[in-house]
Amino acid sequence: MSPNYTPVADTVRGVLDHYAVTQPSVQFAYFPETQQSLSYAAIRQEIHNQISVFQDHGLQPGDTVSFMMCNGRTTLVLFLAAIYGGYIISPLNPAAGDEQLTYVIGHSDTKLVFVSAEFSEQVDSIVNQLASGIQVHQVDVDTGCPEGLDSTPSLAAVSAEQDGMLMYTSGTTGRPKGVVLTHKNLLAGGMNPAVSHELTNTDRGMCVLPLCHINAQCVTVMAPLVSGSGVVMPNSFRTSLFWQQVVASECTWFSVVPTIISYLMHQSENLDLSALKGQLTGVKFGRSASAALPPALHAGFEEKFGIPIVETMGMTETSAQMLSNPMPPKANKYGSPGVAFGTQVKVVNDQVQELPRGQEGELMVKGDSVMRCYYKNPQATAKELTNDGWLHTGDLARMDADGFVFITGRIKELIIKGGENIAPREIDDVLYTHPCVKEAAAVGVPHADLGQDVVACVVLGSGEPLDEAKLKDFCLPKLGRVKMPTRIYFMDDLPKGPSGKVQRLKLVDMLHNA
Repeated sequence: MSPNYTPVADTVRGVLDHYAVTQPSVQFAYFPETQQSLSYAAIRQEIHNQISVFQDHGLQPGDTVSFMMCNGRTTLVLFLAAIYGGYIISPLNPAAGDEQLTYVIGHSDTKLVFVSAEFSEQVDSIVNQLASGIQVHQVDVDTGCPEGLDSTPSLAAVSAEQDGMLMYTSGTTGRPKGVVLTHKNLLAGGMNPAVSHELTNTDRGMCVLPLCHINAQCVTVMAPLVSGSGVVMPNSFRTSLFWQQVVASECTWFSVVPTIISYLMHQSENLDLSALKGQLTGVKFGRSASAALPPALHAGFEEKFGIPIVETMGMTETSAQMLSNPMPPKANKYGSPGVAFGTQVKVVNDQVQELPRGQEGELMVKGDSVMRCYYKNPQATAKELTNDGWLHTGDLARMDADGFVFITGRIKELIIKGGENIAPREIDDVLYTHPCVKEAAAVGVPHADLGQDVVACVVLGSGEPLDEAKLKDFCLPKLGRVKMPTRIYFMDDLPKGPSGKVQRLKLVDMLHNA
């Protein structure tokens, strides 16, 4: 489906300027912990103030700026100010580990890193090792730009094709790749969910994912920005506070990941479900992304809380969303991240020939939201991005007659057992149908005779006691012996990336080293 819209401007600066003039007093951002808010006019002024800080540190247009901190007023202003001012923002993931952070900070050519107190010592140590003259500036995540006279900095011109963000992929299969996104990419990344979710300027989205992740950046910041609506931004996700913040902030939608949906489903704190459902009547929908949403979890959440969940799919390389289910009450298919909104998608074979509907192959995507390139990596760019703009996603998929895409697995995560191709997601979905399973991930492990064997790792929620034998008995009739995990390991937690997506390849390493 193609979106039907007329952009108010072709750069992030142009869009923000438009709304700062046409609706200056409308609230753009609200921060629950401090109960502070910023109107469109106010956040533009803070952005101007922040650009003056950049200039005081000697930054030139086109320079890269980084930050490592949780969400907050300062974080949001930094993120937008860098793009608005003609700089390139390169957020850092605190969960990445020192080795990956050292690589990213060095590879990104960042000139200035803003950091909150809890990460200051770590970043200082990394920067000192690099010995590259990178400046580190400590800030408070909640205070915004330092107080003082409002600035009116001189601004270099920006264009739609100008780079605005440099985001590094998780790097689970080697060195992380730097994804370069332009103003055009970022605005398309906001417009795709704005159109598919039918956002209006009266909507208010809840952003609980970190601003070091593409979902938070494009879905819950850029989508409200391009639609002239608002965002609510807690410092982080907390199960015990989530519904309270949604209700108190009068959110009309929220964007989360399957892990968060599972946590909310298994919430054991005092929860008056009947009263809560009465308070949630203003919430139009929840949005799930960043990993496959098991159908059992999808249906269970909707039944428990009375809120429809719209499953979507995106990548850093596509400025977040490339697929979405339509808004209720239109057609919505469990197990599918939906149809194309603002993008083109196709399923291809090994020769990159488009396959008929129903056949499995690699999913490819094209559109304004697709990245410009991988930073300083022309080989990877040429491998993943064709000359006519089609991006290889690395996902195995099939498309039905209605254009709905069903993801069957990651090419690199496919389990090949005795010559049989097994998609881990199929096993995950069965495990999630057990009411005691809070998280699940199937992986392939080396086997002398079969090549690979299937094992699964689960985290239990509340409910009856459950052991490996009982869970195997539950799964066997649904999976059969070939796909049935030989072992099921019970864990306290599963390794995840910044968005909450389970990292299967790290899980394999953990099992190997155990």
